[in-house]
Amino acid sequence: MQQERRILVAVDESQESMHALSWCLSNLFPQNTKNTLILLYVKPPPVCSSYDATGYLFGGDVIETMEKYSRELANSVMARAETVYTDFNTNIEVEKKVGSGDAKEVICAAVKKLGADVLVMGSHDYGFFKRTLLGSVSDHCSKHVRCPVVVVKRPKDV
Repeated sequence: MQQERRILVAVDESQESMHALSWCLSNLFPQNTKNTLILLYVKPPPVCSSYDATGYLFGGDVIETMEKYSRELANSVMARAETVYTDFNTNIEVEKKVGSGDAKEVICAAVKKLGADVLVMGSHDYGFFKRTLLGSVSDHCSKHVRCPVVVVKRPKDV
């Protein structure tokens, strides 16, 4: 008898993250096991200031519109993820979590707080320069979490 595992999958708007979720369900959820799938979406940090880059004051309606868009985006990502995991004929428990802030920090904190046994992430497969400028969330997480990290690359032909 296998022990229950809590598998956290970081999802975002990208096809790479949905491919990672699909791969996870195919490879890490054997039949007749009781595992928990935790879907984590990290929203960008909220607007810290009510001023734009030129120093003009944002109106309340602009800030409200940006927050509404952020909520709708999170709901959209979770809905896409739901279509992926409902296609699999496994009876799994699913927890949906939404965080806010720097993705790499939020993911690492969530792994610890939620007691994840495995972290699964998609790879955007950035080149050296882009990765140097933007940083790599998966690299950071693999160095700072205490559980195994699976980085799933999407095949080029998909």
